[in-house]
Amino acid sequence: MDWGWNNRISKLFLPDQHCFYLAMDHGYFQGPTHGLEDVGKVSKMLESYVDAFFVTRGILRNSIDPRTPVAIILRVSGGISIVSKDLSNEEVSTTADEVVRLNASAVGYSVYIGTEYEHQTLMGLFKLVNECTPFGIPVMAVTAVGRELEEKKEARFLGMACRICAESGASVVKTYYCEDFDKIVAGCPVPVVIAGGPKTNSDIEVLKFVYNGMQKGASGVNLGRNIWQNDCPIGMASALRAIIHEKYSPKEAYELFLSIKNEEMPVKSAKR
Repeated sequence: MDWGWNNRISKLFLPDQHCFYLAMDHGYFQGPTHGLEDVGKVSKMLESYVDAFFVTRGILRNSIDPRTPVAIILRVSGGISIVSKDLSNEEVSTTADEVVRLNASAVGYSVYIGTEYEHQTLMGLFKLVNECTPFGIPVMAVTAVGRELEEKKEARFLGMACRICAESGASVVKTYYCEDFDKIVAGCPVPVVIAGGPKTNSDIEVLKFVYNGMQKGASGVNLGRNIWQNDCPIGMASALRAIIHEKYSPKEAYELFLSIKNEEMPVKSAKR
C-alpha cells in the first residue's frame, strides 16, 4: 500500500499493534444520549487517553477541535433512527471525497448479517471498499445486530459475520465479545476490535471482558457508554488504556481506576 494508507494505519494501531477507540457515534440514530449530550466536552476530556474517535461528519465538523491529536474514524452508515421498525435498514451515508476532505484515518460501516437488509448492507460495504481503497482509506466493518444482541452474541454467528466482512475487503472488524472469542479471531484474517454494547453492571466487569478479549487475540476495543457514562470517565479510560497498551491485569487496572476516582495520585500514568 501507499504512504497514505500506511500513515493512516499507523494512527489506528500503535507500535504494539493494539488500539483504543472511543465510540461517540451514538447520536446518528439515538439522538442525544445520556453522557454524550456535549460531544465536544467529552472529546476534550478523554483525548489524552484514547487512540481514535469514532464519530459522524456532523459531530466532527461541529464538536471536535481540529487540533486534536487523536485519529478520526468516520461513521459512514445511517438512514434509520432508534424509533425505526428495523434498525438494519442502513446505507452508505458519506462519499470517499468527503472522507478525504475531513482527513479521517478510516471509516466505519455497519453490516447486518442475518437480517432482511443483509444484501443491502453487504453491497454497501463492497462499494465503500471500492471507493476508499484508491484514496488509501481503511474500512472498519461493524458486525451490527440491531435489537438482537443477546440472541446473536455467540461465537459461531459473530465468527461468520466477521469472516464475511473481512472477505468483503474490510481492513478491521468490530464485533462483540462472547464465549469462545478466540475462535472468532482465529477465523478472521484482519484485526478484530471489541465493541462495548450496553453499559455493564459494574466497573470491574468491563475491565475483565476487555482483558479477556485481549488475551484471546483482540487488537483492541471500540467502547463508548462504558466510558462516558461512567461516574469517572477519565479513570475508566485510563484503566482501559493500561490493559490495552501497558498489559495491566483487571485487578491492577481497577486499582488505577479507584485511585483516580478517589483523586489519589496514581503510581503510573496511563495517558497516551
